[in-house]
Amino acid sequence: EGVSAAEDMLALHLRTAGIDFVREYRFGAEACGGAGKGLRTRLKEAGLQDWRFDFAIPAQKIAIEVEGGGWSGGRHTRGAGFHGDLLKYEAALRLGWAVYRCDPAMVKAGQALETVRMLLQKWNAELQK
Repeated sequence: EGVSAAEDMLALHLRTAGIDFVREYRFGAEACGGAGKGLRTRLKEAGLQDWRFDFAIPAQKIAIEVEGGGWSGGRHTRGAGFHGDLLKYEAALRLGWAVYRCDPAMVKAGQALETVRMLLQKWNAELQK
């Protein structure tokens, strides 16, 4: 199964669990005031790119990335692509996001959904303090 199939499966799992999410969330753009006129300039001034998360739960700043290519030598596992991903994740962390990375096998096994549930429970527990 490819990444898009795994992403579709994770979307189904999240919807079934009643978890609100946004697909292809443009966190770089949102950090700079949203899409629209002047975005390129705003991104450049902020040292960001128009990065996207596969899934985001914006209210809790939880990002979910379904990583593909681990077994096939895809873009995310080669030098420039891997480095680009690290820059994206570093920027997300600096903006206060928790980034959860999983692969299609983890999605299929239900492990990804359980981890997202755990992250939400942890976030809610912190909120109660």
